Amino acid sequence: MLANEARLERWERKVEWPLTALAVVFLAAYAWQVLDDHGTMHFVLEIVLWLVWGVFAADFVTRITLAQNKLKFLKTHIFDLLAVVLPMVRQLRVLRLITVITLLNKKFQHKIRQRVGIYVAGVTVIVVFCASLAVLDAERHAENASITTFGDALWWTLTTMSTVGYGDHYPVTGEGRLVAGLLMVGGIALLGVITGTIASWLVEKLRGVEEAELETAQELRNLRAEIAELRKELNARSGG
Repeated sequence: MLANEARLERWERKVEWPLTALAVVFLAAYAWQVLDDHGTMHFVLEIVLWLVWGVFAADFVTRITLAQNKLKFLKTHIFDLLAVVLPMVRQLRVLRLITVITLLNKKFQHKIRQRVGIYVAGVTVIVVFCASLAVLDAERHAENASITTFGDALWWTLTTMSTVGYGDHYPVTGEGRLVAGLLMVGGIALLGVITGTIASWLVEKLRGVEEAELETAQELRNLRAEIAELRKELNARSGG
């Protein structure tokens, strides 16, 4: 069993970058297919998407085979399972691009706030772009659709993710509403992280001010003590 876990770790390290590269390919192919709806490359791009999906599926099967506790593995990799099993949310698999952000963040491993800030910024950009593509793909040809261009989709994503929700654009299909539900949850989570990061920064600054004030007060006390000692010495010499 332990040998399997070791092989699982080696496998994950070995395929991390290749799968990240495939995620980039997946995102590019999917974006091209959605934005160029009637292009001649549509069929070729669909083949590319399914081939990449097949690689991700094979990776997931390999990892669960090597996992010692398969039930625990499934519970901790629900997102990966959904991305492989449900073709309608296959575009969410590109969130493996977060791996790139994580690797770049290593230089900030001793500065938590900077790491969180870069992570949040990277995730926000990826989620906004992918959600815009996904909702456009789902809604564009639906009856009574209000999201028919990438601009509409991007505007809807930003207003939904920020919980503003003007209501000028909204999904009418089941898939579009699924994307909306995931985006709402993701938007709340990201806003929570951003708020927490700002609060942490403010607390850090206030703590720094308090520590500076304490240090200044201590220095003043030390200075007064030194002055008192000097006065004693001067008085002793003058008395002598």
